[in-house]
Amino acid sequence: MRRFWRTAGGFWRSPTAWTLLAVLVIGVILQVAVQYRINFWNRDFFNALEARDGGQIWRQAEILIALVAASVALALTAVWGRMTFQRSWRDWLTGRLIGSWLAEQRYQRAGFVDGQRQNAEYRITEDARLATDAPIDLVVGLLNSVLSAAAFVTVLWNVSGVLELDLWGWKIAIPGYLVGASILYATMTTAAMMGVGRYMVDVIERKNQAEADFKYVVARVNTRTTLEPHVEDAATLAAAQESVIREWKRLCGQHMRITLVSHGNTLLAPIIGLILCAPSYVAGRVSLGEVTQAAAAFVAVQGAFNWLVDNYPRLAEWMSSAYRVGVLLDTLDMLGLSKGAKD
Repeated sequence: MRRFWRTAGGFWRSPTAWTLLAVLVIGVILQVAVQYRINFWNRDFFNALEARDGGQIWRQAEILIALVAASVALALTAVWGRMTFQRSWRDWLTGRLIGSWLAEQRYQRAGFVDGQRQNAEYRITEDARLATDAPIDLVVGLLNSVLSAAAFVTVLWNVSGVLELDLWGWKIAIPGYLVGASILYATMTTAAMMGVGRYMVDVIERKNQAEADFKYVVARVNTRTTLEPHVEDAATLAAAQESVIREWKRLCGQHMRITLVSHGNTLLAPIIGLILCAPSYVAGRVSLGEVTQAAAAFVAVQGAFNWLVDNYPRLAEWMSSAYRVGVLLDTLDMLGLSKGAKD
């Protein structure tokens, strides 16, 4: 991984990288601001419904149109900035990988090194793409999660107020109880995800290696220079295919376990937010609009705190691809040194 960043990190020293990064950061900040305003729109709209105020309902509909237009414009800008960043970084890294691979005809000696098939073609094309795509998405998502958590935790604290409980004659007051409940729930789901997905990186690495080996075997058969039949080709292809299918079966099991946590969280988080707000609503401390506002804020905070839950498969895929690119770079470095020693 260090070898990967030593080369790939060079792109971040260019003005292009920092300009695109600034566009993405500003876009995330503005998008969170719009979502924060939409959260208050929820409160105002449902309060208007509860009051049966037709004029205020139409006023809120007009505000919603403006908020949606702003959010869509920011989303389009984010897509452009993110994909431009990914495309530029991939082009930069791939150019250096190809240059190192072609230098001193290393491609002729990089097929099998230290007992491991390098599959340079796959690593230069597919792994380099994944290794430069995922970090941008992950960093932008993480920044959005941090800002969302900071913004919507404030909403939860203000709306939840103080929850008073009477347990066995003891009066207990819990200020900002929705914040504590949100953090506890997010901690449980994140711990569950890390537990069920602890082997994800290894499984993806083995799947990628099996795919690369399969492509290598197919390419080798397709580029035979002799016309005589090779009876061993069928068995070699069958073995490579079996390896790919076996690794995909393991990956399927990992995704099923992760889906158990992520899908359950998607279904439960909105409901739990409403249930937690119910005591305050029944007691008359909050309005219907504040209940919907708090429930939406609870979901937003869960989405922010559960960044790892939502992105764990993508993170594992990136770690595997970046590692494989780093291994190829190490191999090319070693071949360059050995060539220099012979000379």
